[in-house]
Amino acid sequence: MDRDQALAFLHDMLLGRRFEERCAEEYMKGNIAGFLHLYPGEEAVAVGVIHACETSDYIVSTYREHVHALVRGVPAGEVMAELFGKRCGCSRGMGGSMHLFDPQRRFMGGYAIVGETYPVAIGLGYGIAMKDLPEAVICFFGDGAVNQGTFHESLNMAALWKLPVLFVCENNQYAIGTEIHRHSAVPEVYKRAAAYRIPAERVDGMDVLKVYRATEHALQQIRAGSGPQLLECLTYRFRGHSMADPGHYRPPVEVKAHQQTDPLELALRELSLVYPTPEQIAAGPDALLKLRQYCFDQGHLHEEGFKELEQQVQDEVEAAVQFALESPQPTLDDAWQALYCNRGDEILI
Repeated sequence: MDRDQALAFLHDMLLGRRFEERCAEEYMKGNIAGFLHLYPGEEAVAVGVIHACETSDYIVSTYREHVHALVRGVPAGEVMAELFGKRCGCSRGMGGSMHLFDPQRRFMGGYAIVGETYPVAIGLGYGIAMKDLPEAVICFFGDGAVNQGTFHESLNMAALWKLPVLFVCENNQYAIGTEIHRHSAVPEVYKRAAAYRIPAERVDGMDVLKVYRATEHALQQIRAGSGPQLLECLTYRFRGHSMADPGHYRPPVEVKAHQQTDPLELALRELSLVYPTPEQIAAGPDALLKLRQYCFDQGHLHEEGFKELEQQVQDEVEAAVQFALESPQPTLDDAWQALYCNRGDEILI
């Protein structure tokens, strides 16, 4: 990684972390209503994948999509305004946290339904293939969505038609409060792609450079006409499933998996209310701290420079909140326009 790339990665990871932390504050103040699924801990996946994409590629995301949108280039103010339900939001205040959308940047939405991203992604991929265009589609999904029928139907169709889709599993190891080995007979998500002859790889989702390189390689294969690819990024969210979830169900010491055969330890795990520290998390150290240390070690950045970058990001987040607070509410006319949109054979591809 050269200096410019390293600092770009670090900026976007910092922005994602600080933005989400501020979202939690604004939620507690009552400025954000409804469900709010935050991303701290998983930033290396969004940054590594999206930085490896072309601006012409399409992004389809889940309900945990704020950082995906930010990295894609959706202005922080527009994202925050959308979370506030304001007219200046990227979905004009009518999408909220789970439905961010920016067709100009080919960010084709967050989707609230588990497993909803797959059909949308292969629909985009089908349109690209029909027109013989050089673009690709990035389809994000979580480990909790791999047991949906849409997963298997979409992988089958994508493989059969050699669609230009990169399926990216953000495996944070929990489907809401259920560990993956409790809800999946095959907990290694990447192995499932073999049933459809789709090349797949598991990558350390806490290392932004590894994610970037794996994505770059997969997209090269897609653009060469090899058909769909799948990446499983092993990561970990530091918060509960949503703001309504304190995460008390999670074991405090996941690195001590070898002790799971002890029935006493297993019982203690089920009852424990200790929140895991980054050091105790099996997925490894905080990806943000890892990248910061890399920049220090390579001479790309010094402590004073990092503080300046942190202040810059903090100012961006503060400006986004202020923009959201000052933005107007949607009107009834906005609602009618949203209802009657895409009724004139508009196309997105």
